[in-house]
Amino acid sequence: MSEAREQHLDELREIVAEVLEVEPDEITETGSFVEEHEADSLRAIEILARIEKKYKIDIPQSELPQMENLKAVYDVVANQTGWQD
Repeated sequence: MSEAREQHLDELREIVAEVLEVEPDEITETGSFVEEHEADSLRAIEILARIEKKYKIDIPQSELPQMENLKAVYDVVANQTGWQD
């Protein structure tokens, strides 16, 4: 895994952990936010809003259902920001 990808994943993990009120190391790349951390739609929207603010991007609401774990969030954000990790 590239250093840039690792850094981006860590940043996203911090955001998600803060919103879900868990420790960052509890957030795995493929663990479901809903099943493992009881995330609801309000928390999902909060995660989306924080990511948009941090990276100054606009993520369509239609992407929200796909953003169910850290890897999926990373993929959506990478697509929007043009990260070439």
